[in-house]
Formats: sequence, structure tokens, C-alpha cells
Amino acid sequence: MRPTPLPDCHWDGSPHARRHPRPLRVAPSSPSRLLRAGHSTCCRGCGHRIDLYQRTDRGPVALHPAELAVAHVPEGCRWHLSGGLAHPHGDGSSWCRIPHAVLCPARTPTCPLSPFLEDARRGLAVRTRRLIDTGALTPVPPPALSSPDDPAPAGRPVVQLLLVRYLAPAPLEAIRCVAQTRHRRRCTRTVLTQERPVGRWRLLPTGSHHGQLALPDTLMAVYDLSHLPHTDQRRWRAQHCPVHAATPGAADLALAGWQVFDPLLHAAHIRTRLPHPAASLRSEG
Repeated sequence: MRPTPLPDCHWDGSPHARRHPRPLRVAPSSPSRLLRAGHSTCCRGCGHRIDLYQRTDRGPVALHPAELAVAHVPEGCRWHLSGGLAHPHGDGSSWCRIPHAVLCPARTPTCPLSPFLEDARRGLAVRTRRLIDTGALTPVPPPALSSPDDPAPAGRPVVQLLLVRYLAPAPLEAIRCVAQTRHRRRCTRTVLTQERPVGRWRLLPTGSHHGQLALPDTLMAVYDLSHLPHTDQRRWRAQHCPVHAATPGAADLALAGWQVFDPLLHAAHIRTRLPHPAASLRSEG
């Protein structure tokens, strides 16, 4: 006769080790409102895990999840973490982090590779091939660059808000909210809504940053939000929908994809025409 196990116990009577789910919280000293679970994702090109960290100079950077010995990493590819931020240099220790773009088999290496990094890159390529063969991964091809003379600013437009020009992470209608819902998933709403005031397309000078080469005095299509209230501009900068913008303390599950617009680095996204003739007349008037 088999003994009947006690409730919440194994067959031998030992109690089950219950693991209570620990809620994720945002530290008050965090430089962003991003939850730690949102820092990790998978590369859309190779399928491997990447860790996203905010850096002090520009937008987020995708780092390889494992630390590598400094002797195997070129000096220009060394990163270290401090206070939740990524810094593009070593910290004096014998270990460092490396950008995922250096090891990604779907990309061209951005720096000379040592024999150790070449072996690591080949290992990732083998695993990527297995994911593709089993149907677990469908590589995303790089987006095709459109001509600067296109009549509509397709792709990633340039947006002006809070006295700064940014390169949008996606077309205006596809910019998703980065906040977390009650079901611990990313919000499916978009930042652009008809219920709130919207921006207007304008032809503005390209301009240049301090220390850059002088650019020709050309006009570019810019989605201007400068006329909106300051609260709406902050909502766009935080990449929140109106619902989460009105929710104090709402955490984020992804980083805002805005990049400070650089007319030299982002020359492929410059458009010289407005999306609609009517918008052009309104901007000139």
C-alpha cells in the first residue's frame, strides 16, 4: 500500500520549497524609470541575448551579457558599468563589457577582432544557424534606406521637442508607449493620439552642432512639437501614451528610442519635402 503524501509535500513527506514571486521595483536613484527586466532582450538579427544600458553621452547601448578579459578586447571596444550607466572605456580592472555589435554574427565587426573574439563570434554564428534551422529565429533584414528626395518623410522622422531635435525610433504612427501595464507587459498604445494636440510638419534649416563641419544651408522636414504645452512635450520625450503620462510613478519596460539628431550621422533620414502639400502651405503661412 502506497502512503498518501501530505498536502504541499513531496512523496517522502518533505515540504515543497515555495518561491514567492518578487515584484520588480524602480530604485529612487535609478537614472531612468526602466525596470531591470526591461534591460534584457534578444537581438533581432542573431537571436542572442543583449543587455541594454543607458549611457551618459547618447542613447542606450547593447552590451554582451558576459564579461570578458581586458586582454582580449580592443581598447576602443571596452565598456564598464557604474551606477546603472554604461561608460565607453575601461575602469582599470581586468574585466570589461563589449558591445554586442562586435560579436553579432549578423553584423560587420566594428573593430579589429582578436583570436579569442573571432572564436566567440563563430560560436554565436553556429548557435544562430541552429535557431534558424529549427524555426526559432527569423532574422530581420536591415531596413532599406529611402532616397532623400522622397515626397514623404517615410521611415524615422526628425522631431523637435523641448528645444532639441531627435531622430524618432519609428514612424510617428508606430511609436509605442514604453510603460508597463498592470499585466506586466508593455503598453500597446501609441504616443501619437487624436485626443491630444499633435505637432505640425515644417521645413527648418538643417543646422549643425558645435565643433562639426559646416553643412549646406538646406531645409529639412521636421515634425515640430514646440507649440505644444511643456507637459505634452515631456510626454513625447518619455515616450508615454496619455494614460501612462497621467499615472504617477509608472515604470517602463523599454528604453525610449529617441536619438539626438546629428545631421552628419543621420544624413540618410533627412527629407527635403513635407509629407503633404497642404501641410507645406500651412507651414509657409
